Amino acid sequence: MKKSLLFLLSVVLLTGVIWWGCQPKLSRAERVQEHFRRDLVKLDSSVDLLLKRVEQQANPAEIQEQFRKARLAYKRVEWLSDYYFPETAKNLNGPPLDEFEEADQVVVPPEGFQVIEEYLFPEIDPGQHEELLQHVKVLKANLIRLHFMDGSNQLTDQHIFDAVRLEIFRIFTMGITGFDSPAALHSLPEAQAALQSLREIMDLYADELQEKNPVLAQQLQRQFELCGEQLKGSFEEFDRLTYLTEYLNPLSHQLVEAQQVLHIQTFKESRTLSAAARTLQDSNSFNPEHFLAVSHQGSTRQKVELGKRLFYDPVLSGNHQRSCATCHQPDKAFTDGLTRSANLKGGSIQRNTPSLLNAALQARLFTDSRVIYLEDQAQDVITNADEMHGSLERAVEDLKKEGSYVKAFREAYPKEGITSESIRNAVAAYERTLISLNSRFDLYVRGNKQALTTSEKRGFNLFAGKAKCATCHFLPLTNGTVPPFYEKAESEVLGVPAQAGWKNLSLDPDLGKYNFTNADLHRHAFKTPAVRNVALTAPYMHNGIYQTLEEVVEFYDRGGGQGLGLKVPNQTLAADPLHLTIQEKTDLVNFMKALTDVSAIQK
Repeated sequence: MKKSLLFLLSVVLLTGVIWWGCQPKLSRAERVQEHFRRDLVKLDSSVDLLLKRVEQQANPAEIQEQFRKARLAYKRVEWLSDYYFPETAKNLNGPPLDEFEEADQVVVPPEGFQVIEEYLFPEIDPGQHEELLQHVKVLKANLIRLHFMDGSNQLTDQHIFDAVRLEIFRIFTMGITGFDSPAALHSLPEAQAALQSLREIMDLYADELQEKNPVLAQQLQRQFELCGEQLKGSFEEFDRLTYLTEYLNPLSHQLVEAQQVLHIQTFKESRTLSAAARTLQDSNSFNPEHFLAVSHQGSTRQKVELGKRLFYDPVLSGNHQRSCATCHQPDKAFTDGLTRSANLKGGSIQRNTPSLLNAALQARLFTDSRVIYLEDQAQDVITNADEMHGSLERAVEDLKKEGSYVKAFREAYPKEGITSESIRNAVAAYERTLISLNSRFDLYVRGNKQALTTSEKRGFNLFAGKAKCATCHFLPLTNGTVPPFYEKAESEVLGVPAQAGWKNLSLDPDLGKYNFTNADLHRHAFKTPAVRNVALTAPYMHNGIYQTLEEVVEFYDRGGGQGLGLKVPNQTLAADPLHLTIQEKTDLVNFMKALTDVSAIQK
């Protein structure tokens, strides 16, 4: 009997070994997907507990703590959910603001963790229990949707490394800046959770990397440890500049090296942020040629030279007395120094002239975001009755009379010659060369530790922390183009007054983006401009109401229009005062001045 049992056991064990040996070995990408799905199940459980706590109207502290745990769980899946399913990710953890869908002309209310956070912090209002409960149920429903969408998703090593590096950029630009934890102020632990998840993903590649480059394998593992260990202390006192230069940037560098050692190719398709970018501050990280209406309109040396000539030539204006450079003067960072630009009738136009520097890196153009492409921007200005009052068709005929222009167009556009489209594209090609990403701040981040003063370094930490500038002026471009994909431009309602000063004010009547969309949430909304080169672009705001950066900082410190007592029901800027000290305001202004880069002005 004993022998029979031993024989049966041997057969079972042998069968198990054979069965196990016959199972196909999972690829690295498949193992990553399994890891992601396990984390997704944990997120499910954490949200279930949050729902239970809210349903039972548990102790407020317990609900808040479970919320923190649930979003920590979300941060572990953020790297892949936001990469493959950005719309669902937005519904899980997008900003708590209504969004207008231009295609359908509808307003979409916000959903997810950030909306729930506003109900929970700083304290829970029992009178809003039903609304809170409904939002948590919607969160659960969106998680079910994420499970469903992930079921048909196929990962590749190429996509995994791309998503991991983008998450590192997201941690810097939207994590430690407090963008998605403005009330709970749980940004540092959440960044730590995201990094831990990335480390575990990279551990699945560790054996092969160890075999091919053991030194790099150890460096990468150690850098992940250091990045996680540094995420401690208070939100306001956290040294973001040191964390960026000494920890995050070296980590993203090493990830690119690991990808190369493992012979995993980077993507070649066009993006605003290059798929090969090692850090966000590399001089070639951003592609000014990305926002093209059609690919064959890409710039060439001949197009750029022709466009520059047209930019400074009044031939495009109706009276042949005004050029693009009349209002976009290089020495003023392509602004004009006026409160509002002069029109052709002896008065002024409605708004302050925006800078053209880095305009090619913005997903929307004009203060009211009414166009996408630089070609359309050029046409809009040329044909505007107040600005240049020209006609592209008439310009074509005028240019054909000038032999040197005929030759230049033939060289730049051998098939088209002088046409309305080639004029638009040539001007845009020149504007796409006006890239300004070599300020002293950039030089410091790239390794020149003498490039910033102590005050300027403190100012950066304020910009990306307590002062909350970077939650709208996203780094490193410092405009409203949303990281880490940099494909979408944000507008904000600040409540800018019609008068300078701090008392007896009225709201500026300019309706901004509302004139373009007719959506109530866009009343007085304006595109978030870049802070880069702001030392050269006074006066400030869409109406040029503030003459100094000190005034601008004071406006934000007081909570915008609402903080100044104006009625701005749809203000997107937090109305709570920032409570900046005099020294902090000085440091902040000094940092903004360190964002000046005149190299592009010489082009």
